[in-house]
Amino acid sequence: MSWGTLAGEKKVDTEIEAHPRPHPRGMRFEGLNALVTGAGRGFGALIARAIADEGANVVVAYNTSKDGAEKLSSEIRDHGGKSITTKVDITKWTEVKSMTDKVWKDFGPIDLLVNNSGDVSSKQMSWRQITEEAIDQTLAVDIKGTLFMIHEVGSRMLERKQGTIVNVASNVIVTGSPRAPQYAASKYGVIGLTKSYALAFSPWVRVNAACPGYMDTEATTRRPDWTPERRKWVVDHTALKRIGKPEHIVPVVLFLASDDSIHMTGNIVICDGGFSMPGA
Repeated sequence: MSWGTLAGEKKVDTEIEAHPRPHPRGMRFEGLNALVTGAGRGFGALIARAIADEGANVVVAYNTSKDGAEKLSSEIRDHGGKSITTKVDITKWTEVKSMTDKVWKDFGPIDLLVNNSGDVSSKQMSWRQITEEAIDQTLAVDIKGTLFMIHEVGSRMLERKQGTIVNVASNVIVTGSPRAPQYAASKYGVIGLTKSYALAFSPWVRVNAACPGYMDTEATTRRPDWTPERRKWVVDHTALKRIGKPEHIVPVVLFLASDDSIHMTGNIVICDGGFSMPGA
């Protein structure tokens, strides 16, 4: 077994040249097919819309937010793009498999996958409230769901020798989460999946992760523990002295999704305003 080659894997004998895809300015995804999970609302919807604005055809994947997904997909089509919706519970491998098969058949091969769906244990305000059910749910969505999506979509990308995957993790991989330890554990798992599949799918499919910190979203602001005092403490301990807005993070996801990051794989980009300030 040679260096960099695993048993049963085909060895790449020649050096692979990277050639950024030519595209009109501001249209980094023109002609590409993208799939975004959790895109029926919130951060996922912003990502899907931004990718469509730069020329991609978009599969808007959702589990519970059907109305939001259909509205977004309709808006993309109204602006001249190609878009469909698809319902999938990513915690069920059979659903992920059948969804992927159907998308490949009805929409076409996927060039870009953004795994945005996640469970942040939003109803848990303290580690003291942890339950086995909450642990199982968070790990099922964040780890199993992300793994199933990467595995099914990514393996098909690998067969075509092209594709990009962006996973949405969190800065809790640096800070931890005393509120919900299972959430921190699940996002560590997403980083493990990012690195593992970046190696497994190399050199043809790039896999990276964006790691936001606190975001000014309804999911954050409606939590009982998100008091004015808590917000002030977070701002005071953030180098940029503000809470990030989703639109501040979307460009980071698009950077990782595009050829602008063509020499990056297995990378983690923390975008939390300097709250965690990781070392080199």
